[in-house]
Amino acid sequence: DGRLTFLPGNQTVDLPAINFMKRHGTVFLNAYTNSPICCPSRAAMWSGLFTHITESWNNFKGLDPDYVTWMDLMEKHGYHTQKFGKLDFTSGHHSVSNRVEAWTRDVNFLLRQEGRPMVKLAGHRKQFRVMETDWRNTDKAVNWIKEEAVNFTQPFILYLGLNLPHPYPSPYAGENFGSSTFLTSPYWLEKVNYEAIKIPKWSSLSEMHPVDYYSSYTKNCTGEFSKEEVRNIRAFYYAMCAETDAMLGEIISALRDTGLLGKTIVIFTADHGELAMEHRQFYKMSMYEGSSHIPLLVMGPGLREQQQIPNVVSLVDIYPTMLDIAKIPVPQNLSGYSLIPLLREKAESKASPRGARPSWVLSEFHGCNVNSSVYMLRTGKWKYITYSDGFSVLPQLFDLTADPDELTNLAIKFPVTVHSLDKILRSVVNYPKVSSSVHEYNKQQFISWKQSLGQNYSSVIANLRWHQDWLKDQKKYENAIDKWL
Repeated sequence: DGRLTFLPGNQTVDLPAINFMKRHGTVFLNAYTNSPICCPSRAAMWSGLFTHITESWNNFKGLDPDYVTWMDLMEKHGYHTQKFGKLDFTSGHHSVSNRVEAWTRDVNFLLRQEGRPMVKLAGHRKQFRVMETDWRNTDKAVNWIKEEAVNFTQPFILYLGLNLPHPYPSPYAGENFGSSTFLTSPYWLEKVNYEAIKIPKWSSLSEMHPVDYYSSYTKNCTGEFSKEEVRNIRAFYYAMCAETDAMLGEIISALRDTGLLGKTIVIFTADHGELAMEHRQFYKMSMYEGSSHIPLLVMGPGLREQQQIPNVVSLVDIYPTMLDIAKIPVPQNLSGYSLIPLLREKAESKASPRGARPSWVLSEFHGCNVNSSVYMLRTGKWKYITYSDGFSVLPQLFDLTADPDELTNLAIKFPVTVHSLDKILRSVVNYPKVSSSVHEYNKQQFISWKQSLGQNYSSVIANLRWHQDWLKDQKKYENAIDKWL
């Protein structure tokens, strides 16, 4: 959650590496994901293109394996390149449940797709390394810096992708599990200031926006949660962020130990945030701030220190920024704009042949746990969220200055604002047309998957993550799918 990188969010947990980057670099106060889920978000970051252009509709559908990323271009231009850890931007990954849930979101049924969010304390008070896979990848990156990068005569680019602070699998939740367990050790939990944890305010279930209700239900969050449960989920999430921060600290230390820190640009960001029980939801897949607002910190030679940038920016800006750093000509067709003019305070129009960066950012979502395509435009104090074709589902409008917790939908109160923001959005993306093509894609994908299973279809679908609900009335749900098809 990007809000943890600046006040007041960072009072809840100690993040020394983030604070180091803030002291010696720049923090973007309004950075957003272009799609609040792993694969589509990363596809936008590696391609510099919006999700409706990459057609990365869900966690199963990303970029082609041979797609030319900014890293590929930098390698062609003489950079030493290395990747460690989670990449997750090409098609074909994630569980069968994950893709079938995305394809069937238009079916008229409500089924829980996730395990109920819960916490689990592991290890002891001195246990530093909880997410072992991430630590192993961090070790690899540290060793690469100390043994390889330090000897290069040409510049290098190193990418480290972590899984934390993603919730852990919950084996009780069925096929390929869900990931609804917030897990940490006492060592990290001690870094969290319980007193500073805010308990989010919830609307009653009957007052929720219909898409939010679907999300909350499929994420198994419509039941009763005590204040203590909610506080613990949030605390454990912050503790997982503290462990992530320690891995960033290892990279910074390795650069300092090798004398490379003063001549290396370091960027820290995320593919999405975590609702951690805000709006009666956990996970991401939402345009609310907890899910869509991401961290973005940059430090390095020639970049200003202790700078806070209020401009709205997003992950598609990484591609042109990397090329700009490497002095490689930036393609004209990108959705993003280089961040270098903001970081160096140059006049933007001189720096970019495409002119000034727009005053808005776009995020969109077409995957599971949400029963509609969603589009979000953030500009100034406003966040405008619209669904599907723009009229069959009520849009949302939030004034983030007056209502940072996004509890009051102003769409009906300010029709002129809605109209003008919708006009900007339509100039960027013909969203009713995109929604319709995603709808068609979902149906076609589901049909070909169903045909590939032959007679086994029922037994396979009955054992996906929604099995607890599905098996109560299997015929009813099969009929709902037939009706949809």
